Amino acid sequence: MYRGKRISVVIPCHNEEDGIAAVMAQMPPIIDEVVVVDNNSTDRTAEVATAAGARVVKESRKGYGYAHKAGYAAAKGDIIVTMDGDGTYPPDSVPLLLYVMLEEKVDFITARRWYSKSGEVKSPIRLLGNAILSGAMMTLYFKFIIDSQSGMWMFKKEILPELDLTSNGMALSEEIKIEAFTHPGIRCLEMPIYYGARIGESKLNIWRDGFYNLFFLVKKRFMLRKKPPRLRVVEPIRPAAADVAEPVERRAAN
Repeated sequence: MYRGKRISVVIPCHNEEDGIAAVMAQMPPIIDEVVVVDNNSTDRTAEVATAAGARVVKESRKGYGYAHKAGYAAAKGDIIVTMDGDGTYPPDSVPLLLYVMLEEKVDFITARRWYSKSGEVKSPIRLLGNAILSGAMMTLYFKFIIDSQSGMWMFKKEILPELDLTSNGMALSEEIKIEAFTHPGIRCLEMPIYYGARIGESKLNIWRDGFYNLFFLVKKRFMLRKKPPRLRVVEPIRPAAADVAEPVERRAAN
C-alpha cells in the first residue's frame, strides 16, 4: 500500500525459474501483491514464484501480450506495475516511480533504461534495433519516447478500459505506450531507471521480433486513423465551480 493505493506488480514469465526468485527477493514492502503469469513454462517457474510469495496465474496461450492481459485481469491493485522476470528491471525503482506518479498526477509512466550499475553494456544490435523502433514511433506518432521497447511501466488501473490493446505478442510493449501517450485524457511521462543484467536465457528473437514490431508500428498508425477521436473527462485539480463561484457576501450586497 502506498498513500492509500494498492500496488500490484505483474510479471509475465516463460521459463524464468532462474530469474524470478531474484526478482521476488528485491520487491519493496509497499507492494501489495505480485502476480506472476506463467505463460506455458516447462520449468519450475510457477513453483519457484509461489514459494517466493507470488500469486501465480496460468495463461496457456503463448505470447507476451496474452500474458500481460491475463495479469492485468488478475491484478487487484489500484496501480499496476509491470516488469520482466529476468532481473533486468529493478523492483527498488518502484517507490520513486510511484512518488512521481502521485505527486505529478500522472496516469501512466514508462521506465527508460538508462544504464547498468553493474557496467553491463547491451549489444550494439539491440541498441540499434531499439533506436530504430523508437525513432519510428516518434516519426509516426509525434511522441518523444526514447525507450519504446522497455518492459517496465506503471499505470492506474482505472485507465485500462481506455486502452485498446490488440497485440498478443511482443508488440504490446510499444502498443500500450502508443495508446497511453496519444490519448488526450491520459497524462504520461517517461522516466529513466537503472537496469540490471539478465538472469537466465533470453527468449527474444531479435530479427523476427524487431521486424514484426516495426510492421506493427505502421499497422497501428493506420488503425488509429480509422478510429473516432477519443475523449476522456479528466477530473480537474480544482472544481471548475470553485473558480467562478461568486462569494456569498458579494451576492448578498448586490
